[in-house]
Amino acid sequence: MSLRHVMDAYDLLDDPGVDGEAAADWLRSHGADRVEVTRVTGESGRTDFLRCVVPGSEGRLAGGTAPTLGVIGRLGGLGARPEQIGFVSDGDGALTALATAAKLAAMRSRGDVLAGDVVISTHVCPDAPTMPHDPVPFMGSPVDMGQMNEHEVSADADAVLSVDTTKGNRVLNHHGFAISPTVRQGWILRTSEDLLGIVEQVTGRLPAVLPLTTQDITPYGNGVYHVNSILQPATATSAPVVGVALTTETAVAGSATGATDPRAVEQAVRFCVEVAKRFGRGTCSFHDAAEFDRLVELYGSMTHLQTAG
Repeated sequence: MSLRHVMDAYDLLDDPGVDGEAAADWLRSHGADRVEVTRVTGESGRTDFLRCVVPGSEGRLAGGTAPTLGVIGRLGGLGARPEQIGFVSDGDGALTALATAAKLAAMRSRGDVLAGDVVISTHVCPDAPTMPHDPVPFMGSPVDMGQMNEHEVSADADAVLSVDTTKGNRVLNHHGFAISPTVRQGWILRTSEDLLGIVEQVTGRLPAVLPLTTQDITPYGNGVYHVNSILQPATATSAPVVGVALTTETAVAGSATGATDPRAVEQAVRFCVEVAKRFGRGTCSFHDAAEFDRLVELYGSMTHLQTAG
């Protein structure tokens, strides 16, 4: 159970004065000893990128070969001050990532050490700008997508979970969280059966899957519609990426306050933790690597979709 971590992280982040160092100190209080913060200033303000590494017993940091999982809390900002007062819906990605990091660090300090390393990253910005989007407004960010990917996508990750609020649409009418099909090097692949099983395990319900289009997995800034930024990390890595979408039945703006459901976030945290346990042990696959190689052999590389074109 991770509800305490979610509630405490929410209280921490729902503060106009919160910054990356405050979040890092909170993680350290839960046993995290590999946390770093980088402040980046953009045209619309500044934000603090945070990266936390939870070493595994057989991971690369221990000289082993167990695979590394990346967990990214994707968002524009935690708040839209002064336009809005309080924590916005868009902050759920950071909330999930930080609560996941705290839970994994606490587990490790108690002796429940995972096999593989886990790299959790997000950014902390309490006053991000908003931007127009259909059907409801999006949150913007003080930095561009290239800077986000640079600081959040770990080169060490063998697979990535990208957690993002995905409520501002009419293509997935489901309250809770959903996962996306696996995306790798420009290919939208089959939804992982292993991950679907973990969704069922942690929710006790049938899994929901976020539908994707080709344009959703192309880089921001190319002038085409994107459902949101959940798959933007897939443009910056060769590893398989799966979106973990915090969802609602109705279209809710990313800049809306009072829209975070701690039960849905807690389920997403438990999903990330369970994936981390199994991925490091080699009992959870994001995709069929042989089938991916066959697709490339038959139809060629799709890596041009990871570029601006």
